[in-house]
Amino acid sequence: MFKMRDKKGQIAIYVIVALVIVAGILVFFFVRGRFMISEVPAEFVPIYEFYESCIEYEAESAADLAGSQGGGIFLDDYVPGSEYAPFSSHLNFLGFPVPYWFYVSGNGLVMEDVPTESEIEREMERFIEERVNDCDFEEFYARGYYVELGEPEVKVEIEDERLVVDVNAAVVATNGEGVSARRTEHSVDVNSKFGKFFEIAKRIYAEEREGAFLEDYALDVLNIYAPVDGVELDCGAVVWTTSEVVDDLKDGLEANIGAIKLDGDYYKLSEKRREYYVIDEEVDESVNFLYSGNWPTKVEIHGADDEIMIARPVGNQAGASLMGFCYVPYHFVYDISFPVVIQVYDDEEIFQFPVAVIIDDNLPRKAEFGELVLEEEEDEVCDFKTEEIEVSLFDVNLNPVDGEISYVCFDNQCSLGKTVNGKFVGGAPACYNGYLDVRAEGYVDTRQLFSSNSKSVANIILDREHEVEVDLRVGGEEFDGTAVVLFAGERSASAVLPGFDSVTLSEEQYNVTVYVYGDSEITIPASTERQCHDVPRTGLLGLFGAVREECFDVTIPETKIENALIGGGESEIYILESELREGRVTVDVDRLPTPKSLQDLQYNFEAFSDKNVRLTFR
Repeated sequence: MFKMRDKKGQIAIYVIVALVIVAGILVFFFVRGRFMISEVPAEFVPIYEFYESCIEYEAESAADLAGSQGGGIFLDDYVPGSEYAPFSSHLNFLGFPVPYWFYVSGNGLVMEDVPTESEIEREMERFIEERVNDCDFEEFYARGYYVELGEPEVKVEIEDERLVVDVNAAVVATNGEGVSARRTEHSVDVNSKFGKFFEIAKRIYAEEREGAFLEDYALDVLNIYAPVDGVELDCGAVVWTTSEVVDDLKDGLEANIGAIKLDGDYYKLSEKRREYYVIDEEVDESVNFLYSGNWPTKVEIHGADDEIMIARPVGNQAGASLMGFCYVPYHFVYDISFPVVIQVYDDEEIFQFPVAVIIDDNLPRKAEFGELVLEEEEDEVCDFKTEEIEVSLFDVNLNPVDGEISYVCFDNQCSLGKTVNGKFVGGAPACYNGYLDVRAEGYVDTRQLFSSNSKSVANIILDREHEVEVDLRVGGEEFDGTAVVLFAGERSASAVLPGFDSVTLSEEQYNVTVYVYGDSEITIPASTERQCHDVPRTGLLGLFGAVREECFDVTIPETKIENALIGGGESEIYILESELREGRVTVDVDRLPTPKSLQDLQYNFEAFSDKNVRLTFR
């Protein structure tokens, strides 16, 4: 009896094991079948490969734009400079606004604007999201396919030598027989040194921020190229022309700032004394330092007037003749401010950013910096949304607009939420003189002062953005060469022809500037000039006016001007929204003579400022 029950138990166990094995086989084939069903048929693979090539192209464009604009893609509003501080918030570099990482604002405040890696990643994500669905599938449409694109969600990760881009977007492809394929996950690795260049740029900036090495070079240039302290053995007054001193100083800065190098193997020193220009910061990429005398520069000379700098003699006054000689001591105090663009680059990519260099009373700047934060920290202020507020968004016709609302309190930006039917009701941190930041698709990003501790309601009118195609006429004829059309206002935009011929504008007053370039064969020959300057000797001899000569070689390499100014102009123009709705603008400017020499080129630049710009919307 007991044996019989044992056999039945063994049979039951075998049955259970068999069922488990069968179930496992069924699950395997079911899962395998599902995976096979989800695979994209071979005929649709080129469509998805093409879509990924569009992602790669937009990612490369985002990296190029961010690299040329100091890490930024969607730039903050332009803040102009003043007579006190010539720096605006952006440096106009070859027609493009590049935000300063460090400058002194028009009202004398030290400003620092170094982007973090996560901020750049978010701007790249937004850039790709806004553009990737412009991918042109015309080739596949012509072959009978139909492609439907869903709204993309993009994630970008910046690494040293690549960008990792993940796009979540439903892409449905259908052939002429009604067979469809669908893919939602798209991943692209883009070869780019953006991350590496950005890290090198931050190291250079930290070195300048702490050590002010650019100011040290500028101070040396000041003492060599301009009269600062010294003594002349003369019984007559010594006079300098102020404008010539300023021009010499700018020339010296251009030559010497351009000669600065970092410790690396991307150059060869022509002679040992050129080691003076090498900064002890090792890099394995090429680095440039650039300054142009045409950029916003302030040179104030205390003890001089607008026309001349004069030093009067000692020893020829009545009662002083017993000395037996005359001498002319001089002491001038300079305040100098100018921008320097720092570039990290190779043959294919570049990352550049400008900084302001400041000499104050013949001394390097002593700016009070806070702690440099190169990555974001958690914002505790945003955790305490204690104030109930109501925000309504409208267009210029008072129709409700939906958008995203955030609140800026001190250095913290807190996301509040989205409007529904143009209205947001919710919590915000208590703050005095904070700002409501509004972003709505198709409208200009808007910021409005709002103290949440004393106000609860805000009504904000948004200006609509319009994409406008730009055509150019030069001298009354259509022009298809190289030109830059810059619309400078509260929100600036620029078109570079040919290629980037559209701009996003809103109704406002713009300073419209057009630069038209043509081929040139002008060559500025190389030259070396030895500059010498008398400086007082040290010790007892210096007290009696003894001097020693100090000399410095300034080498200017041969420069070929391949593109010269052949037309353009500038005008203040108020652009209406009704005009922008036309969608296309023809820009008319005058043509200038094709320059064949430096004198011709100088004439063109002088004549440029007298030329106007005319706009016709159609």
